[in-house]
Amino acid sequence: MNFRTAPSSTGLLLLATLLVPSLASLASLTAAEKADPGLIAIEVEQAGPDYVVQGEYLSEGKPALGVQVIATGKGTFTAVILPGGLPGAGWDGKTRQELNGQTSGPETTFSGEAGKVVISAGTLIVTGADGKAVTLKKTNRVSPTMGAKPPAGAVVLFDGSSVDAWDGKGKIEAVGGEKLLASGPETKAKFTSYQLHLEFRTPFKPAVKGQDRGNSGVYVHHTYEFQVLDSFGLVPEKNYAGSLYTLVPPLVNACFPPLTWQTYDIDFSGPQFDAEGKKAKNARATVKLNGITVQDDLEIPHGTGANKKRPELPEGGPLWLQDHANPVFFRNVWLMPKK
Repeated sequence: MNFRTAPSSTGLLLLATLLVPSLASLASLTAAEKADPGLIAIEVEQAGPDYVVQGEYLSEGKPALGVQVIATGKGTFTAVILPGGLPGAGWDGKTRQELNGQTSGPETTFSGEAGKVVISAGTLIVTGADGKAVTLKKTNRVSPTMGAKPPAGAVVLFDGSSVDAWDGKGKIEAVGGEKLLASGPETKAKFTSYQLHLEFRTPFKPAVKGQDRGNSGVYVHHTYEFQVLDSFGLVPEKNYAGSLYTLVPPLVNACFPPLTWQTYDIDFSGPQFDAEGKKAKNARATVKLNGITVQDDLEIPHGTGANKKRPELPEGGPLWLQDHANPVFFRNVWLMPKK
């Protein structure tokens, strides 16, 4: 199959037809978005048919082909074609083709010369310029560390029962029958070196881009930020999910679609100090997003973003889950101190 591979900045025009499941629900979404062009959904039931189209598609057999379809608001989409499979699951990390589409009635169409892509009832058929077709099925990946249980000796920070471990900004919100931790609080206790596990979910905000698309952050020592953001399907940047904010982009964009539960597993070693209190070694971290390594034994020279000049201290600091005016939620938050 030949797609005439092109640089990601220019993309490649293909033809695709995406069949949405319900004309009635499409009309309902259109009316809702006319009334509120800034759609924000915190549950799948609120997201509408565009969310059904959005997601990840994967072929069977070898060589594999992956497609990520990103909703961009009011029936528009960007599709990213990834030879080899999905990020962290077969894709070569280099070759990607982007194309844009628009919903009209029951179809979303991407026009081009090289071939076509058709999605219907969770099945995607890609037909290349050579006439060969590949069938892909919609897939919903689950992080291998989802639901990880805290080991003996771990500090449980949030299990849905209380916010006792957090300051006054700690708030439980009931969403979809679950008791979740809203973004914004920091822990009462300070920690130095540890293995952290947490699960987070970003909202569905298709009409916006960049830092307004489900923004939050996991701040270790309230100093070093590992970004939380809906950056599904995008080229990795140093302010996207999995990044050490403003300093180091993720090795791979391992972000799942919004409204999908995702995991951060962070092995963090705090900075070390000599007898005079002078920093002798920088902090280091290995970070997995959805079970995929996005930072590998990364040396951290100083704080991130606005915390660049924040003092680094031997006693460490609190864990802060940043509130950035987006409805981001957390659950199953615990850490295991390191000796």
